[in-house]
Amino acid sequence: MDHAAIMTKLEELMVDVFDVDDLAVTDKTSADDIEEWDSLSHIRFMITVERFFKIRFLNEEVADLRSVGDLARAIAGKIA
Repeated sequence: MDHAAIMTKLEELMVDVFDVDDLAVTDKTSADDIEEWDSLSHIRFMITVERFFKIRFLNEEVADLRSVGDLARAIAGKIA
């Protein structure tokens, strides 16, 4: 799965988890850009991502993620 495909799927998951219909996700999108992205929804989002991609992140890995692009690259590294 390439970066663009991962980003597309992440956007779909974000629309579902954050319950936002009109969402334009880029590599630079972060929690600061989405009002509904709070600490509880972040946990739900990460669990959803892990389940969909069948991967696991360590707490330290999650703490290092600053943007959706960072998350997409981390996913690509785990599924490669």
